Amino acid sequence: MPNEQPVRHLHIVLVENEYQALCQNAKKCGLTRSAYLRRLIMNKPVKARPTKDIQKLIGEINKIGSNVNQIARSVNAGIASPDTAAQSLFLLDRVYEKLDEAVRKWR
Repeated sequence: MPNEQPVRHLHIVLVENEYQALCQNAKKCGLTRSAYLRRLIMNKPVKARPTKDIQKLIGEINKIGSNVNQIARSVNAGIASPDTAAQSLFLLDRVYEKLDEAVRKWR
């Protein structure tokens, strides 16, 4: 392919704890060791993947948010009752609780 840059191979020497740290950090980010090092070298963000618990919380928050949106549309259209609006506010409070819970787990 004409636009590809030449590939350079690099050999580095690491002591055991450096190698283990590299492997663990790359795995946390869901990257290969090479991809992890390339991102570091290019000053690209390197973030750990969310844990399964955090992913589950995100899914729950999305479901609650969808329900709140449906209720808000019904209230705005005049279809829903004031009780439904109160339920919507309750669900919104739950969303905020879940977000707070997710942030505390993420730290």
